[in-house]
Amino acid sequence: MTVDIILDGGQSPRVVLSEPSGSTAEVLLYGGQVISWKNQKREELLFRSNKALWKGDKTIRGGITMGFPQVANFGSLEQPGFARNRLWSLDSSPSPLLPVNNQSAVDLVLKSTEEDLKTWPHRFELRLRILVGAGKLTLITRVRNTDSRAFKFTFALCNYLSVSDISEVRVEGLETLDYFDNLLQGERCTEQADALTFDDEIDRVYLSTPPKIAIIDHEKKRTFVLRKKGMPDAVVRNPWNKKSKALPDLGDVDCKTMLCVDSASVELPIILKPFEEWRGYQELSTVSSSYCSGQLDPWKALHGLN
Repeated sequence: MTVDIILDGGQSPRVVLSEPSGSTAEVLLYGGQVISWKNQKREELLFRSNKALWKGDKTIRGGITMGFPQVANFGSLEQPGFARNRLWSLDSSPSPLLPVNNQSAVDLVLKSTEEDLKTWPHRFELRLRILVGAGKLTLITRVRNTDSRAFKFTFALCNYLSVSDISEVRVEGLETLDYFDNLLQGERCTEQADALTFDDEIDRVYLSTPPKIAIIDHEKKRTFVLRKKGMPDAVVRNPWNKKSKALPDLGDVDCKTMLCVDSASVELPIILKPFEEWRGYQELSTVSSSYCSGQLDPWKALHGLN
């Protein structure tokens, strides 16, 4: 297992994680953003726009970004929160967590500043542990209230997944659930389909989702399995053609090769009393599948049995 820190002129410092089987991850200190996750075959598993703006002081379009202390339209702060627009630090004294075992890991920390207190008047410590292992990428997040008053927040890990063709992708695990449709001013609806497929723009917050969600890529014969704890909701997004053309850091056809499936806690804000701590857990893994030939059992993929 190796952890390398790279300093590039004009760009944010980044950390490169490598594990023995060949899987790697790259993390920018600016925003605590994962910008790359590759498997043992050196295949990139996260989407990153070819037009992503590498300015060193902005979150780039893609990878895994964080929403804190406010996500989507659930509040009045900058969207989706300011944590992704701050320079994080390497955590020199992380609290004990589960053993790393055969994984490569890095711990980052973001603490409230006097400038932050002007817009969100609560003192906090936000910690992020990123681990890469054979075929999986794990993010463990912790928010600690270091203030003398209770506060509440919403949270999300925004996952830009790389897919072959959005029209060949289906998401299983969200059927029959209620969701807020952000394209209908947050109207509450109920999912009627047996599996979620895509032929137009989508921006939904699914509520009280299961701890495992399967994203099945028909063409690549690959299934992403998203496992999560502490984040009961899931946001599913794709801007489609029209909105893609309006975004300066997204290519006109980028929407065809990406899908966002986010771990989130947005419907019910998390409340922390003074010196309490909240923890969220997310694991992304991949399994080979042959859905196009009928050999994949989606139920097994969803429950981690494939």
